[in-house]
Amino acid sequence: MTTMWMVRGDGGRLYDDFRDLGIAGIGWSAMANQVKEGMSRDQLAALYRECYPGAKKGRVVSGASQVWRFVNEVKEGDWVITYSPSNRTYMVGKVAGPMFYRPEGEEHDSATLARKTDWLEKEVSRDSLANATKNSLGSTLTVFMVPEEVQKDVLAQVHGEPSRAEPVEDDGEDEVVDPLADIENQALERIKDLVNGLDDKEMELLVAGILRAMGYKTQISAVGADRGKDIIASPDGFGFENPRIVVEVKHRNGQMGSQAIRSFLGGRHKDDRGLYVSTGGFTRDALYEGDRANVPLTLWTLDQLVRALVDHYDNTDTETKRLVPLKRLYWPA
Repeated sequence: MTTMWMVRGDGGRLYDDFRDLGIAGIGWSAMANQVKEGMSRDQLAALYRECYPGAKKGRVVSGASQVWRFVNEVKEGDWVITYSPSNRTYMVGKVAGPMFYRPEGEEHDSATLARKTDWLEKEVSRDSLANATKNSLGSTLTVFMVPEEVQKDVLAQVHGEPSRAEPVEDDGEDEVVDPLADIENQALERIKDLVNGLDDKEMELLVAGILRAMGYKTQISAVGADRGKDIIASPDGFGFENPRIVVEVKHRNGQMGSQAIRSFLGGRHKDDRGLYVSTGGFTRDALYEGDRANVPLTLWTLDQLVRALVDHYDNTDTETKRLVPLKRLYWPA
């Protein structure tokens, strides 16, 4: 089977750039213009230490190893996969050319070491993958080889076939620089998996619970036509006192577009504040529409929703904790 690589550009922030520019790439901009194909791990480690003089030994070893893999091991014709934390989707493609250097800031804020990539049109939802696959793809490493069983599961989803995943064992080959950072990111993804399993009404209850934990009182609309107001949050609980936050919650309906944002804004009073929650994420046009809104508006993806939940979890009530039961983990600082 052809090799598959995970290439995670800036923690997933470059997902749209990868698709728009037809590339997959990595950063390390301070050293990227000096990286050449054929450089050894030792040469890359020395260059890394020179360009990042404050880096600890483990970070140097791991960083140099990932650059080495992208430069020397990733080959034309290999599969490549990347992840969008905000949309919870994986994009799959094939490497279509050699590594090249892109000056920082050239046509999008994209990777500085890149390879041309032919991305497939169909994206893969994280929710469609087997748990073993989710866990394996949860590593925060920028570049790593995807195990064969995980690759089978991903490609089965691309082709609309049933999951083929089997339990995957970690071979321990890659060193994680900061184990705590890896745990935190994997925990966030698993919490997202849990939250995404809620039904529509439970999702509204969760959003309301987070807002209460933030100090607001909430009213949840009855089942039926809500006219773009699933939740009203305010200091008094009635919406008489400012700020009056009007909340719309859309769960698992794919990315929301600009028309949905315009419709939501159309019913707002000039003194309202808006919160639009879309667990399927937002299109670029929707984000642009939100930026130019005539009332203060915040857009929450599932990623932002879960981060808000974690930040305020200690202050949530029993009902909210029942919806998403979490355990605190202490780790040496």
